[in-house]
Amino acid sequence: MFTGIIETVGTISAINSHQNNVTYTVQSSFSNELKIDQSVAHNGVCLTVIEVNQHEHQVTAIKETLDKTNLKHWQIGTLVNLERCMPANGRFDGHIVQGHVDTTAVCTHILDENGSWKYTFTYQGDYITVEKGSICVNGTSLTVVDSKDQSFSVAIIPYTYENTVFKQLKVGDLVNIEFDILGKYIAKMMAK
Repeated sequence: MFTGIIETVGTISAINSHQNNVTYTVQSSFSNELKIDQSVAHNGVCLTVIEVNQHEHQVTAIKETLDKTNLKHWQIGTLVNLERCMPANGRFDGHIVQGHVDTTAVCTHILDENGSWKYTFTYQGDYITVEKGSICVNGTSLTVVDSKDQSFSVAIIPYTYENTVFKQLKVGDLVNIEFDILGKYIAKMMAK
């Protein structure tokens, strides 16, 4: 389980395909601390570490993951948000994040609000967002500012802008979205 509080930004340094799978090599400031079989969120996608080599680690994405996330668009040099699993005695600074991406969304608008930024995203599907509720965008725990059918916006403070991939995000870019797990359970119960 994760909290959506990004620890560092890593860089994709190598990409290797084998059958339907893709293995990514990621350079990061904490790669040397990782262990094989450890779960790490990469842009919100929970991936298992399969190799560690000094300041790089490797993870493999299967077809299911590639089909439902933005990983298939990663290239050498792509920056990715990284978060290790929350320790059992850790703080819950964000919200409950499983690392199980529900869908992708397209960034449709970025508004510079003179000290902060407002990002708007659109997505397909019957997912629900709630104003002032939680949402996970590329692994980052955020609060929904505006909620509409298949669209929402979030406000980004300067710290988050500087220390995540939001500083490189452009209109038209695809992001990974994990909707709030509590909201998903409530929606499912209400549908029954």
